[in-house]
Amino acid sequence: MTRTTLDLTGLKCPLPALKTRKALKPLQPGDQLEVHCTDPLSVIDIPNLIRETGDTVEITERNEARIVFLIEKVDVSIEKTNGALPS
Repeated sequence: MTRTTLDLTGLKCPLPALKTRKALKPLQPGDQLEVHCTDPLSVIDIPNLIRETGDTVEITERNEARIVFLIEKVDVSIEKTNGALPS
């Protein structure tokens, strides 16, 4: 398991979500991505993105200066097996 830090401070919507999506693609299940943002809309955009990808996210820091997300890559094949498969 590796943890990568992505500094997106100063970027405005939609760039934090787009860059987070791109950074998640090469990660392996169990890897973590720590994302640092200053855009207040990222508290909406990044959790919505993670709902789409099926990974997990938590906000580990939130104050006037920044928001820090910790995202963990989930093994999608296991999630699909445990969930309902499309018909």
